[in-house]
Amino acid sequence: MSGMNSATGTQTALHGGVPGSTRAVPAPAEAGETPEQALMRAQAAARAKRFGEAAGICHDVLAAAPDYPPAVALLGKIAAMTGQPERGITLLKRAITLRPGNASWTAHLSALCRLTYRMDEAVSAGEESVRLDPNNPDHLVNLSLILADVDDRERATECLLRAVGLRHDHADAHLALAQNLLASGEFAAGWLEYEWRNQTEAGKNTMPALTSAQWNGMRIPHGRLLLIGDQGYGDSIQFARFIPMAAERCQEVVLGCSAEMGPLLRGMPGAAQFCHRWNDVPAHAAHCRLSSLPGLFGITLHNIPAQTPYMRADLARVAAWRQRFAAQLPFGAKRIGLAWTGRPTHPNDRRRSLPLARLLPLTQHPNAVFVSLQKPIPEADKEVLTQFPGMADLAPALTDFGETAAVIENLDLIITIDTAIGHLAGALAKPVWIMLPKAADWRWLLERSDSPWYPTARLFRQRRPGAWDQVVLEVMNALALEPLANWDAAAAAN
Repeated sequence: MSGMNSATGTQTALHGGVPGSTRAVPAPAEAGETPEQALMRAQAAARAKRFGEAAGICHDVLAAAPDYPPAVALLGKIAAMTGQPERGITLLKRAITLRPGNASWTAHLSALCRLTYRMDEAVSAGEESVRLDPNNPDHLVNLSLILADVDDRERATECLLRAVGLRHDHADAHLALAQNLLASGEFAAGWLEYEWRNQTEAGKNTMPALTSAQWNGMRIPHGRLLLIGDQGYGDSIQFARFIPMAAERCQEVVLGCSAEMGPLLRGMPGAAQFCHRWNDVPAHAAHCRLSSLPGLFGITLHNIPAQTPYMRADLARVAAWRQRFAAQLPFGAKRIGLAWTGRPTHPNDRRRSLPLARLLPLTQHPNAVFVSLQKPIPEADKEVLTQFPGMADLAPALTDFGETAAVIENLDLIITIDTAIGHLAGALAKPVWIMLPKAADWRWLLERSDSPWYPTARLFRQRRPGAWDQVVLEVMNALALEPLANWDAAAAAN
């Protein structure tokens, strides 16, 4: 709801520009300024995201004090923050070689190795950072994320318990613990820890302070309950299934959500009013985030309300897209919807998304046409788009999730990465194949090829971090083995 819901280096080998910026002229150095004092200015500039200025100061420091380790390390961090993780690794390794034993630099190195799928190096550097500074909870959380990526959940949990023991209010440690528990199917404990998401830096500013009570699941027979779509689109779709359950416990539900979600959610039972801006929220007795509902309702693996469809597309919109596809796509061809990249600002987007070109092998399937469900389409993928039979850029027409739902209703199969499209297809009870990174989000659990949240979903998982070609090959093989009767029935429905 509106209001609701990488770098330059030192001389020679370290030269390079900061993406999307020009080198700003550093603030004039004060007379007699030491390298330490200059570096403080660089750090302040980096915190303010003035990366060109920060890198320029580092260059000046290195010109006066060659190989000054803190300046090299800061350049490495700037490289990471401006989309150059490989360069960041090179610079941080050099800084550590020049001055061994710095736990912070080593932890940063481990995080970059994780980002670039150098998992053995990531584990080694993460463990070393904890050895160097064993009482730093941040290093323990960082190591836990790496260990979870390599399927060592037991050690990851041990790290998180140590981190929470060192600092009881460490929200990131609690949230990582929640994700480990939920992924392992330990929902009762996981939902309790999951509430800490609202105390993280990313979560605590998702909504303003409200004067109403935080709902605890109690009955409010004569009061209004405000439910808030507090996370991403996929989360809102997944947890919207609990809206009717909440409506049974109060006089009226008001749903606060983004304008893009409104047309889709209006078709669900339970909510009597909708608002998309905080200024439009009516008086209410209590409020609750949508993502808190499963914990309040005591949801476990065995009682997830998985009856689908629990969302429905507008019939007039469905009919309009049926006519459009009938005119544009070959009769009898199998319609496969594709979504291959998520929101770039998502913390896990680098690992969950892939270039469209990686999906080109799917075009070998006979008698299949493809429909893009991607919004927006990355510039780098627009030329590749034409190599998929039937596929066009529909993004301008996909004005909201209600429109996307109408498109999906006219398809035979949806193939997607872990993004809102997968949740939407599952909520509509459409066949959906979801391609997952090695360290998948908690909601897809561990090692399963099915989902207790969406009966029509099939999961395809990386066997090692970054190995998308193996996933695409498995999807191709599954398409080849898909019973023709399934395709024929779907085609008849179109």
